[in-house]
Amino acid sequence: MVDISRFNTHILPVRFEYFAPETLDEVIELLKTYGEEAKILAGGTDLLVKMKQRLVSPKYVISLRRVKELDFIEVGDDGIHIGAATKLRRLERSDVIRRRLPVLYEAIKSMASVQVRNMATIGGNLCNASPAADTAPPLLVLDAKLKIMGPEGARVVPIDKFFLGPGKTVLKPTELLTEIIVPHPKEGTGTAFIKVSRVAMDLAKVNIAVALRLGNGDVIEYVRIALGAVAPTPMRAYKAEEFLLGKEFSEENIVKAAEIVGGEVRPITDIRSTAEYRRELSKVLTKRALKIAYERVRMR
Repeated sequence: MVDISRFNTHILPVRFEYFAPETLDEVIELLKTYGEEAKILAGGTDLLVKMKQRLVSPKYVISLRRVKELDFIEVGDDGIHIGAATKLRRLERSDVIRRRLPVLYEAIKSMASVQVRNMATIGGNLCNASPAADTAPPLLVLDAKLKIMGPEGARVVPIDKFFLGPGKTVLKPTELLTEIIVPHPKEGTGTAFIKVSRVAMDLAKVNIAVALRLGNGDVIEYVRIALGAVAPTPMRAYKAEEFLLGKEFSEENIVKAAEIVGGEVRPITDIRSTAEYRRELSKVLTKRALKIAYERVRMR
């Protein structure tokens, strides 16, 4: 039990009970027992900050540190499987991620500092549900799926259906994100990730990921565009994708797609940027990311 005075330096603000289970079954049983009164502690880079700020005050904290079942990178026939408690630094240093999912590698490499990446987990970054989550756009353009487990069993949710709003996901109080499943990108797919922030350690003003495949005559046969920090959730630019699909990759079409993206985003003004700047930056980064992805396709 931890009981820290509310009038000190707020090292920890509230009294809570701490659990360190060693199996996934134990975690699910604890969630079943304590539900909304419990919080999952993965890396702690988001949860502990919120607890210090008294934005959340859980009565029970369930640590995933000892649950080895949730820490893995595996290559399967259906794609690359990543445990939700896998540290960002491990992903960054993985040859599998760097070679097979370079857009995710680029995003993770851009995040915070080595010290933070040594603590933070990919599942925590997603479940925190920040509109600016850097791992979300790459996973959106890769058509990732998320495996969720709870007392009622397992279910798989496409990542574009996972986020409901700032800090909100489809997870029930008794459920846990356990795995990210990323289909193998098809041969000839080019990708790109770009992030613009005030300083390297900061959250994004805007981030964007793109995936692109071309057919004969540079006709776009597959395209995904996803952005962060420009809407209540990380978002796919579906209208821009629809416009580009089946068209030749050209400056004119890329400029038009960027304008469409500018109409799809719903940015706000906050301490990091203005809504107007974010909208314009979204258009600029769309053109830039598409061109980078195109060049990578041509290089292949």
